[in-house]
Amino acid sequence: MSARECSACGDEENWPLCNLYSLTKGQQAIRELAGAMSDRTGNLPPLPAVFPDYPAPIVRNQAKGRELTMARWGMPSPAFALKGKKSDPGVTNVRNVKSPHWRRWLGIENRCIVPYTSFSKNEALLDGTHPPVWFAFDETRPLAFFAGIWTRWTSVRKVKEGETTNDIFAFLTTDANKEVGAIHPKAMPVILTAREEIDLWMTAPAEEALTLQRPLPDDALVIVARGNRRDEGGLALTPDANGDTILIDAEQLDQDASA
Repeated sequence: MSARECSACGDEENWPLCNLYSLTKGQQAIRELAGAMSDRTGNLPPLPAVFPDYPAPIVRNQAKGRELTMARWGMPSPAFALKGKKSDPGVTNVRNVKSPHWRRWLGIENRCIVPYTSFSKNEALLDGTHPPVWFAFDETRPLAFFAGIWTRWTSVRKVKEGETTNDIFAFLTTDANKEVGAIHPKAMPVILTAREEIDLWMTAPAEEALTLQRPLPDDALVIVARGNRRDEGGLALTPDANGDTILIDAEQLDQDASA
């Protein structure tokens, strides 16, 4: 994401955003904690690395109740960020909810929650590298949710795809707590941990729901991994029909993300 897009989200320029997270808990756990009445994700595999513009599960409000479905990560960019560009991969993190660009999607019909088990921030090292640092509630990577927004949008996300219509999402950010701030001083995702918080975000008027745009308490998170572009620590690997451990092709995930 460019500095202009970063600034549009409300973060300071030149600070890497939360553009990588993992989800290694199953559909049943997501449905139960989120109160989802329907599931359109099919056979959802573990996702040890979710990258921008790739599909990932969200839970959104629908006429018959909450629905677990897939959407591409990245909401429409503000017009100024698209000048001179032929495509819009989208904005992944939203900070400035007072902006008219984002206010139109703060209604209940456009709010969603984004399941995750860990998220990463890039650490700025003295040698100029920015390796990922992964945060979770503990080493078991319990399920939680980002407070998000979604919409259905027609645009050119990739030039090679041409114009497409997609369900897309982003999640809100806020000030960093102590643990995240030691790595990324400017921001962390807005995280919902309890059913009461989930229900508030999904059902309350916008002014009330936005009281959830606050950092987690200090000491709520721990660092669970460093250096890798995926976090497989929360995976519950099971044997296949031959009794062998099922492994995820993590190298292919990296290759896909770089394509």
